Formats: sequence, structure tokens, C-alpha cells
Amino acid sequence: MTTRFDWNDLRYFLAVAQQGTLTGAARRLGTDHATVSRRVAALERAIAAKLFERAPQGYFLTLSGERLLAHAEAMEAQATAATAELGRPEVGVTGTVRINSLEGFGNVFLAPRIGRFAEKHPQLRLELVTIQQIVALSKREGDVAIGLAPPKESRFVTTRLTDYDLGLYAAPSYLERHAPIRRRGDLVHHAFVGYVDDLVFTRGLDYLDEVLPGLKARIQSSSLTAQMTITERGHGICVLPSFMAAERPGLVPVLAQEVRLTRSYWLFTHADLADTARVRTVTRFIQEEIAEDRTCFSVDGRTGGAQSSPQPPQ
Repeated sequence: MTTRFDWNDLRYFLAVAQQGTLTGAARRLGTDHATVSRRVAALERAIAAKLFERAPQGYFLTLSGERLLAHAEAMEAQATAATAELGRPEVGVTGTVRINSLEGFGNVFLAPRIGRFAEKHPQLRLELVTIQQIVALSKREGDVAIGLAPPKESRFVTTRLTDYDLGLYAAPSYLERHAPIRRRGDLVHHAFVGYVDDLVFTRGLDYLDEVLPGLKARIQSSSLTAQMTITERGHGICVLPSFMAAERPGLVPVLAQEVRLTRSYWLFTHADLADTARVRTVTRFIQEEIAEDRTCFSVDGRTGGAQSSPQPPQ
């Protein structure tokens, strides 16, 4: 006779299978690694099967674990569907979702909106990470990522979120103290604020050579927020996303009609996480927020003119 097991133990098994570590599973479930280990061990004893191979690199599914995983994922999907049919879809969404985002999008667009979303999903724990270098999503780093280009690996599910405009911005005090800027060539006589050259981790952030070949930033920072603050204080000109600069009255556009860059935000998740309830809920939230306020990413959209859709630089 097979020992009856606690159905709730499947949640712990599923989290370890998806995260690959006890600490990752504990973070997702909002508990500690000792509890996760205990619940997985209890499940293994109850069904008399070894579900994981333990190794220094993490937990790896055995053949029995692979077989059980399909059933556990199906049960999770059924539980979520059941609560949705009862008119309370938020009740079925539990666990932790870490969102890795580029700094500008995360701090300026996502952060003001994420609290309202969290209130609708009280059982969901959200982690917003805006460390620039952590956008090349791995299971150890996050569940959802927003970057400037989709990963090349086929194990990711990718969605193009939106194009966004960037331009040159400076403080009025800087422009008053320095030579007038009437054309691109005048920029060579001005100080620029930008990224640290050897810390530009994605090609899409290498702006200055595109503005004018040979331009170099005199003041450099790995943080876009720091660059914006330095620029607001009147110490140079900076390339900024227009949706960020629009929130700062201390900045004015420079050569707005002549210099406009375009980039794209992409959302990507691991294929094995994309269909989980928590990840689907978070990705849908991000997509819906962008759809409701897409014009904020375009200079023309905010000013009421016709929107342009230039292709991202290759």
C-alpha cells in the first residue's frame, strides 16, 4: 500500500525542479531552504522514489522526477484555472517572481505601477532588480527580464514590448554657460555624460558614436540615473530615453529635430517558466501597462504629432 502524501509537497517539488536549488525555491515560495528540503524529502519517502540528484551545482531531476514534473505542472495549471473560473484569478497566483530590468524602464516606468499590481495579487511576491549587468536572464538571476535584444538561445520565450525614443538633454544652466549648439558638429566642443566605456554590457547602450563619430563622455557612470542627475546639475549633455527626461523639468532637449535614436525593449523568460501562472500574470501586467501608455515612449506621441517608427540600429 502506497503511503498517502501531502498534495502541498508538490509545490515544493515543483519550485525546486524549476529553480534548480533549494534557496531559489525557498525565495520563490517565501520560505526557507530547510523547509523546502524537508517537504521534498517527505514527498520522496511517501512515493518511495528519488526525485532529485543532489550536486554542488544544484538539484537535477531523476527519471522519476521528470515523470512527476509533468503531472505537477498540470496540477498547477488546473488549480489556477479553477480559481479563475470562480472569478478570483488572483487567489491562484502565488510564489515569487523576480523581474530583471534595465534601469530606466524599471525605475521610471515599472516602479510607479508595480505597487498597484501587487495589491491585486496579495499572494504574489515581487522582486524588481535594476542592476544593469543582470539582464541576461538565468535561473539563478530571475524569472522575467527586460532587455534591449532577445537572447539568441532557443530556450527563451521572447516578446517585443515597444520601441522607445532617445535624445540629447542638458540643463538650461549648462546651455547658458557654453557655446550655442546649432548643428551636430557643434557637439565636439561640449562635455558629455555617459556610460563607463568598459562596462557597456550591451551594444544598444553605445550611443555617443551614433550621435557623432568620435564623441566620448567626459564624466562616466554605469548608472543611467546617476548620469541624469549629473546632467541636471549642469555638468554636461547626456543621451536619455525621452520618457525619462520628460519627468525631469530641469532638463531640456538639445537638437531635438536632428538627433533622435530608437531602441526596443524586449521581454524574455525561460521556456520552462513561461507558462506558469505567476510568470504569465506578471508578463501580462507589463504588456498591458505598455499598451495603455505606449505614447509615452515616443516624443511625437507625447506632443500629439504623428508617431514615427524608425528601425533600431543594426
